[in-house]
Amino acid sequence: MLTFQIAFRNILRQKRRSLLTGLSMTGGYMLFVLGYSILEGSYGNAIDIFTLDNTGHIQIHQDDYLDRPKIYKTIQNRDQVELALTDDPDVQSFTPRVFSPALAYAGDRTAPSRLVGIDADLEPTVSRLLQKVSKGTYFSSLPNTDGYYEAMIGRGLHITLKLEVGDEIVLISSGGDGSIANDIFVVSAIIGNKTSFDRMAVYLPLAAAQEFLSLGNDVHEYVLLVNNKDHNEKIANELSAQLPELTVSPWQKVEATFYRTMQADRQGNYFTMGLIIFIVFIGVLNTVLMSVLERTREFGVLRAIGSRPMQLVRLISLETFIMAFISVTVGLLLILPIIYWSAEVGFLLPEPIDMGGIKFQHLKGEMSARIFWIPMAFILATAVLISIPPGFRAARILPKEAMGSH
Repeated sequence: MLTFQIAFRNILRQKRRSLLTGLSMTGGYMLFVLGYSILEGSYGNAIDIFTLDNTGHIQIHQDDYLDRPKIYKTIQNRDQVELALTDDPDVQSFTPRVFSPALAYAGDRTAPSRLVGIDADLEPTVSRLLQKVSKGTYFSSLPNTDGYYEAMIGRGLHITLKLEVGDEIVLISSGGDGSIANDIFVVSAIIGNKTSFDRMAVYLPLAAAQEFLSLGNDVHEYVLLVNNKDHNEKIANELSAQLPELTVSPWQKVEATFYRTMQADRQGNYFTMGLIIFIVFIGVLNTVLMSVLERTREFGVLRAIGSRPMQLVRLISLETFIMAFISVTVGLLLILPIIYWSAEVGFLLPEPIDMGGIKFQHLKGEMSARIFWIPMAFILATAVLISIPPGFRAARILPKEAMGSH
């Protein structure tokens, strides 16, 4: 307690130098928190765009369908799967899908396409497909008055086949039983844009796609959204234990290349932030070292009256820690409203960014406990670390030489 009182008194006595050191630490902490919040918020936004566009947080398949998709690798025990998903409190929503390559035909034009069968009611709960309708209307799961099912096509097919809403499109593919599948559908909507991943896709109601591909009631995939996206890998492992005959994969595995690229980019940004903070603390180190040099006579007196070298090291470390703690506390109070604003309102970009047919114009930060305590722990630990060299410098001072210094 006495050492703490001495350290605090020394800080107050060196008002100008303590103020400069404190301002450096406060600024470094605020810069660290703001950068960390924007970085994590931008990655969180990118993950939301990526997963809500199509992937979802978790996917369920039969065997190795994810790596080697075949039309016959279907999920048959749908009742068991849907019961497990419905009973799981961590699962927010889910939807089944079927897939197949197909040849799209209209007039005298043909184009390769990807047929996707979706549940018209459940699909909007896990993806932004409904918001991606740029022309026409989202389809119904029932056939129209003429007995034709509706289809939604990507912008690429719209351009290639020169199709408009209300036109007929012919699809040719292979059925799950080895038969030739072909049928006529009516275009109800055009989705996305010509750069979307689904620009060459044809979306059909699930029942129509199952009938077209002779799959019965089987599906190829279940896509899930979970309540906490940060825990999706843990939830995937739990579901895998409940459904051992199926393959449950988090989005990090489904889109492994994107995930690795994002992690590498994130590590690079962490390094950049760390370098900036390191430069800030080089200045703090210089300030602390100058403080020790100016107090050479004081440390000489302490050594002369019996203070041990390690007591001086602890004294200087404690002074620096107290300054750092006060600085980050002030910085926390100052940066808190800014982080709250960035998380709730965000920054308005000059021009909207188009991500797969969805336009975004706000860049938001993240507001969570780790945004504040990780920089705080880093600042405090670094402050103690940089105080060690000046502390040893003070510990090596000889009383005789110190008393003769100016």
